Amino acid sequence: MKGRPLLCFTIFWLCGSGMACMLTGWTLFLGIAGATACLPLVFRVLHISVRGWLSMILFAAFIGGIMQWEWNDSHNSSQLPEYLQLSADVIDGLTAIVEGELASDVRVDGDRASFEIQLSSIIVQEVKSPVTSSAIHERIIVQVRLMQEQEQSIAAAWKRGDKLTLSGSLVLPGEARNFGGFDYRNYLRTQYIHWMFKVKGADSVTAVTPQGWERINILRWTDSARQLLGSAVDRLFPEPHAGYMKGLIIGMAKDIDPGTYGQFSQLGLTHILAISGTHVAVYVTSLLMLMSWLRLTRETALTVALFLIPAYVLLSGGSPSVIRAGMMSMIGLYMAKRGLARDGLQIISAAALLMMWWNPYFLLNVSFQLSFLVTAGLMIYMPLINRLFSKWPKALAATASVTVTAQLISFPVTILYFNQFSLLSFAANFLLVSLISAVVLPLGTVAMILSFVWFPFAKVLAWVAIQLNQITFLSVECMNSLPGFVMIWASPSLLWITAYYIILYALLYLLYQRSGGDTPQYCSVGEEDTAPLHRDRQSMSTRTGGTDQGSLTTLGASVAWPEYASAFTARGAGFYTEIKISKAKRWLCGALAIGFVAGLWWAYQPSQPAGTGVVQFLDIGQGDSTLITTPGGKHILVDGGGTINFGGNEASWKTRRDPYEVGAKVVVPLLKKRGIHHLDAVIATHADQDHAGGLQAVLEQIPVRRLMFNGTTSGKEKFDQLLDTAVQRQIPLFAIRQGMTYKPDQETMLHFLSPEPGALPDSSGEIPIYEDQNAASVVFLLEMAGTSMLFTGDMDAVTEQDVLYAIQEGSLADMAAMRPWSSSPISIDVLKAAHHGSKTSTSEAWLQHWNAKAALISAGVNNTYGHPNPEVMKRLEAVGSQIYRTDQMGEVQMRVKNGAVEVRYKLVKDEGPTE
Repeated sequence: MKGRPLLCFTIFWLCGSGMACMLTGWTLFLGIAGATACLPLVFRVLHISVRGWLSMILFAAFIGGIMQWEWNDSHNSSQLPEYLQLSADVIDGLTAIVEGELASDVRVDGDRASFEIQLSSIIVQEVKSPVTSSAIHERIIVQVRLMQEQEQSIAAAWKRGDKLTLSGSLVLPGEARNFGGFDYRNYLRTQYIHWMFKVKGADSVTAVTPQGWERINILRWTDSARQLLGSAVDRLFPEPHAGYMKGLIIGMAKDIDPGTYGQFSQLGLTHILAISGTHVAVYVTSLLMLMSWLRLTRETALTVALFLIPAYVLLSGGSPSVIRAGMMSMIGLYMAKRGLARDGLQIISAAALLMMWWNPYFLLNVSFQLSFLVTAGLMIYMPLINRLFSKWPKALAATASVTVTAQLISFPVTILYFNQFSLLSFAANFLLVSLISAVVLPLGTVAMILSFVWFPFAKVLAWVAIQLNQITFLSVECMNSLPGFVMIWASPSLLWITAYYIILYALLYLLYQRSGGDTPQYCSVGEEDTAPLHRDRQSMSTRTGGTDQGSLTTLGASVAWPEYASAFTARGAGFYTEIKISKAKRWLCGALAIGFVAGLWWAYQPSQPAGTGVVQFLDIGQGDSTLITTPGGKHILVDGGGTINFGGNEASWKTRRDPYEVGAKVVVPLLKKRGIHHLDAVIATHADQDHAGGLQAVLEQIPVRRLMFNGTTSGKEKFDQLLDTAVQRQIPLFAIRQGMTYKPDQETMLHFLSPEPGALPDSSGEIPIYEDQNAASVVFLLEMAGTSMLFTGDMDAVTEQDVLYAIQEGSLADMAAMRPWSSSPISIDVLKAAHHGSKTSTSEAWLQHWNAKAALISAGVNNTYGHPNPEVMKRLEAVGSQIYRTDQMGEVQMRVKNGAVEVRYKLVKDEGPTE
C-alpha cells in the first residue's frame, strides 16, 4: 500500500468524511480519538512507518476529510429565514413572488412541470407588511401544476438560463415520517436545496430569454442537444423501446417506462441503463478508431479524445458514474500521451478525491458508491476469480469473471439501498449485458446519428435493435416470472458490509492459493467498467524498464504492495500467489467460508428479542396500514393504505408516467427494508381505497400466505383486481366473520368481533357486493405477549353497538380479555380509533366499555376531512387514554413483552414504557 500513496491518501480522506457524516458533536470527538488510537495498528498492517512522513500525510488526510465535511455541512443551510427575518415554520406555506434563473432542464410529466431555479429575490406577501429580500443566492425546486393541456408545450419551452418570475407558495420538503423511510428533505439538502416552490398554472410563470453570453449557456446548449438526440430516438423507436434506448444511449433514465425499469431492477440490470464506464469506453474507442481511420498521429488522437470526453459527460447527463468514468479516462489518456505507466487504483483514487473535493455529498450518492466500488472491485477481486473460469473459452471466461466479480462487489450496496437480490441476477447479467453493451448500444447510437443524414437506413438499424430488445425484454420477463428467486434483505450495517468485503477477499485469496498458486490473468485497467483506455498498436515503455505492453498495463490485487514496480509488468503483483498454502491456512479457509455463510444468514434472518412482539402503525397519510410482528416471528399486515384520486376520471394528458401510489412507494419499501420475506397474513379490513388500495403492490411484490377480508367487495375495479391477483397467485382467501379466531403463534391470538354472520348478503358462493364497507369492517382484538389491542377499521357507531350487544349477550364470552361475567372491569392496552377519528365512530359507550390506556389515530397531515374530529378527541381524553397520532408523530411503534408496552414514534422524542 505504501507504493500507492494516492490510494492510501484517498482511503483515509474518505474514512474521515464518512466518520464526520455519521457522527456529530461529542460522538465525533470520541470517534476521532478512537480512530487515532487505532492508527498505529493500521499503519503496521499496511507496512507503513508510524513515524514516517507518509503516516503523517495519511493522518492529515483523515483529519482533512473530517474538516471539509464539517465545514461544508455547517454552511449548507437556507438563507431565507435570515433574509426574511422569519422562522422556517412561519415561511412554510406563505405565498411569495420570486425571481431567479432557471438552473436545470424542465421535466414535464402529465400535469406537472418541475425544475430548479437559482433565487435572486423574493417578496413575501402574507404578512402585515410585505417582506422583500434581494441578492439571495439559493437554489429551490419548483413544481408547476399545469391546468390545461396546452400548458405542457409552454412549460417545455422554458430553457436553462431563462430569467423567471413566479408566483406561488414556499413549502418545506417532506421529511421521513416512518423509521427507515425515504427522507426527501435530507435528500434535497445533499443537493443544496432547502425549499420547494409550488405554482398553480403556467400563467403564474413569466420567462425571459437571456441576452448575451453567460457560462450557463453551455448547459443550455447541452440540454438542447439532448432534446434533439432524444427526439431522434423517438422518431426511430416506438414505446417502450424509445424510452429504453434514450436511457441506454444518452442517459435519459426518467423516460424509461416504469414497468420496464421495474423488470430490470428486479434482476439487478438497471446499471446498464445508467451511463457508466462501458458507455465511455465505447465512446472513446470509437473516437480513437475514427481518428486512426483519418490517419491522425497517436498523440493528436489522444489529445482530441482527451478534450472530447467532457462533452460526452455533459451530453449524457453528468451522473456520478459517468463523471467517474470520464475522469478516469482523461487521466489514463493523459498518462498514455505522456508515456507514463498507468495504475488503475491510483487513477480511480485521483478521480474519487477530485469528486469529493468538489462536492463531499457525493459520498452519499448511490451511483457514486456503486460506480467506485464495482470499478475498484473489478481491479482487486477479479484476478482471484479468473482462475475459476480458466477452462472456459476465453471470451466466455472474461464475461463470466466480470459478471461474478461485479455481482459479489455490488451485493452489499444493493441490499443496503434496494433490499432485494435476485438469484437469477448472475445469469441475467451474464447473458444480457454483453448483448446490450456490445451490440444494442453501438447499434442504437449509430442509428441515432445516421437519422440526421440517412433516415431510411437508420430506421433499418433501429428495426434490428428493436428485435434484439424484444429478446431482452422477453428474457427479463421470463426470468422474473419464475417464483422463489427474489430474496428480500433488511438493510445491513456498515460494520457488516466492511466485514463482508474483508472476508470475501481473504477467502478468495486463500482459495486461489489452494488452487495451485499459478500467476493469474489479471484484468487490465481498460476492461469492462474500469477506465476505458485505448489499446494502441504501438508499444510503450514504462518507467520500470521499457517492457513492451501496448498502451495497457495489468493490475495486481495485493493489498500489501511491497514491490511497487511489479505493478507495471505483465505478471503484475501476482508473486504473492506463488506461496504454497499450509495446513493452518486450509483450516483458516474453512473457517472463513463458514463465517462468510453464517454472516449472510445472520443478515438475511434478522432476529428480535425472545418473547417480544412489535406493532408498527405506519404513517401512510390519510389511510391505515399496520404491521404486526409476533413474538414467534410471524408477520401480519393490516390494511395497506391507498392513494385516493379526488379528481375522478381525469383527462389522459394529466396522467404521469409513474403516478404516486402509497403501496408501491411507501408500504412495500418499508416491508423490504425491515426484512419481511413474506407475510403470514394480510387483513383487508374493508374494500375502501384508503385501506385496501396499497395492498395491490404488496401482493405483487411480497409473498403472502393468506388474505383475510370481510367476504364482500365494493364492486369497484381496484378491489376486484386485488382479489383477482390473490387468486392468480394462489393466495388462500378467508371471509372473516364474528367469532372466528386466528392463532399465528403460541403467544398471539386474534379474536374477530365483526362483521356478524348473516349481517352481510350472500350470493350463493360468489363474493357479494356491499356498498356500506365501513359498517362491514373487519374488527378484531389482538392478544399478544400479555397485552391487548383493538383494531377497528372504519366501523361506525351502529356497528360498535352491535358488537357491544353481542358481548353482552354472551356470544363472545369465550374471549379471555372480555370476561363479561367477571366483576373486574375490562381494560385493554391500545384502542385504534375507527375511521381515522371520524365523528361517526368511537362513541362514548364504546370507549367506556374498553377503557383503553392508549388510543392510536391514523390520519393524514392537514387532511380535507378534518380528522380527527375534536369531539372524538374530547371523548378519548375523558376516559384518560394516552393519544398517539400519525399526523403529528409519524410512525408509531409499540413493542410488547410480558404485559408491558413500550412506545416510540418517529417525529417526537421516544416515550418510555406504559403500564
